Amino acid sequence: MSTVARFSSSLPLRLLAAALLGAGLLSAKAAELQLRILQTTDVHMNLLNYDYYQDRPTEEYGLAKAATLIKAARAEAPNSLLFDNGDLLQGNPLGDYIARVRPLPRGEVHPAYKVLNQLGVDAANIGNHEFNYGLPFLRQAISGAQFPYVSANVVEAASGKPAFTPYVILERRLRDESGAERALKIGVIGFVPPQIMLWDRQNLEGKVRALDILESAQRLVPEMRARGADLVVAIAHSGIEKHEQPKMAENVAAQLARVPGVDVLLLGHAHAEFPGPAFASFPGVDLARGTLYGVPAVMPGRWGDHLGVIDLRLSDAGGRWQVQSSRAEIRPIFNRKTRQPLVEADAAVASLIAAEHQGTLDYVRSQVAESTAPIHSYFAQVVDDPSVQLVAQAQLAYARRAVQGTAYEKLPLLSAAAPFKSGGRQGTGNYTDIPAGPVAIKHVADLYVYPNTVKVVKISGAELREWLEMSAGQFRRIDPQGPAAQELLEPAFRSYNFDMIEGLSYEIDVSQPARYTAEGQRTEAQGQRIVNLRYQGRAVDPKAEFLVVTNNYRASGGGNFPALSGERVVVDSPDENRETVAQYLASAKTFNPSADGNWRILPVAGVKLRFVSGAGGIPHLARTPAVKLVERRADGSALYELAD
Repeated sequence: MSTVARFSSSLPLRLLAAALLGAGLLSAKAAELQLRILQTTDVHMNLLNYDYYQDRPTEEYGLAKAATLIKAARAEAPNSLLFDNGDLLQGNPLGDYIARVRPLPRGEVHPAYKVLNQLGVDAANIGNHEFNYGLPFLRQAISGAQFPYVSANVVEAASGKPAFTPYVILERRLRDESGAERALKIGVIGFVPPQIMLWDRQNLEGKVRALDILESAQRLVPEMRARGADLVVAIAHSGIEKHEQPKMAENVAAQLARVPGVDVLLLGHAHAEFPGPAFASFPGVDLARGTLYGVPAVMPGRWGDHLGVIDLRLSDAGGRWQVQSSRAEIRPIFNRKTRQPLVEADAAVASLIAAEHQGTLDYVRSQVAESTAPIHSYFAQVVDDPSVQLVAQAQLAYARRAVQGTAYEKLPLLSAAAPFKSGGRQGTGNYTDIPAGPVAIKHVADLYVYPNTVKVVKISGAELREWLEMSAGQFRRIDPQGPAAQELLEPAFRSYNFDMIEGLSYEIDVSQPARYTAEGQRTEAQGQRIVNLRYQGRAVDPKAEFLVVTNNYRASGGGNFPALSGERVVVDSPDENRETVAQYLASAKTFNPSADGNWRILPVAGVKLRFVSGAGGIPHLARTPAVKLVERRADGSALYELAD
């Protein structure tokens, strides 16, 4: 007898259908629903479309602009969730004003959360820059968020217990395609680069520990599923690398996409734009669908210049909700080709934080000194530059006082500084450009954009050379037998890792291969790019001892420079590098910014060394004879070359 016959002979017709469903012989019509996931990331306190360094509105970034996109995206979809992926609280003078200048009063809501609460964020992740102002400030700030924060791979140093909520399971009632209300449990888990223990060592050591992102995901995602999560959204403050990454790596999105149980990836940290043409050749990438190893993913740039949008079609045909199809995209607020805005700013954002914005303006407009010449960073990556040398000189003045009367007083004292605003992933307008005349706090913040603190390290002459060799990885190898014009700068190299060391003289031979990769790994190159390395006119003795004043990021291992991992610090100052610049300028009152030419790139016979920078550098060419213009471009950049 058939199974159906056995059931039908013993059950009333009313119960037959239920019995058959239980036996898996009939199936109810599957429910389907559409869900839109929206993401912001790396806002860096650019809540408004306002450039505090240039003291003027901007069309190119600002969460107030992205807020308009958020409203439009929500209007298109009946079901949506909004997430933020961190690096929210630090990044511009508004962030510093709230954290340091006018410390956030107890019980007052941080302006970032006035905005995000109004936007209706569903959950948020903690980024690495959230730790820049210390754990007490971070905890105080996020207490004003009317939504949960997650961070799964940061634990308390002593107990190993989670330092923050690792994940949450959001329960939402959503409308399916038939209009019926359906319950959906969305698991949301967050991750931060474990390198926070290097980058913010002074704020975190002994208080928390960072764990490997992948191991944390592999442990917790099954737990989320077991607790009933129908959908798992991983908010990873992590970028996408082309090659497999080792344990405790910074950018592990490609591996995270392959963790079983992860349905959606929301990425950040790298300030990149995914899906986008820069990732066309990456393994596992489908740009048309916006997936990474089959998982829908977005990374919407930085500073609110894009909104990440992921559309999911879910079905419960298999007995639980599953993603049937997806599409991911990023929506810009600005057209870079036409240089035209695509949306207006949401005026409500400016109203919410009007008092904090005005307080920041009053602060950044206060004068500290007077400059007799412009200060800019358009050519800081290729010639000795006043904007970088000014920072180096200020650090030297501070360190001389700090070591006075100590056992280190008689050691040679040097200063390392790098260009922080050099276009690159931040865009063609991201350069320091301070006109001659009054120098205000906004200009100091423009020269030194991070809230780093002063450190002095002791190293040998040999290690000093390798420090500079690592910096010289910024340049591509120039082939003397190659094309007559060659690109000089390596795009993957971050300009803030191009340290120039004041107090030495040296030359850079770019015809030699780099000794270090952009990630600080030693290459097979046996030659040296750094030649004629001298201190006070004499060749640097590899065994000699030197003091180098730098910042906490570099001294603790940031950038993976050889010999620098936190153990070489001999002056551990709590004072900010930026404040040393302000004090130095205030003591000078009137100054003439100039570079002493202590380093240069050696010419390569028969080859024109070319590089791209902002077109804003063109008016400064008359004062920079080492650089000449090749062509101006429509996107706000220009092609230059080093003069023979």
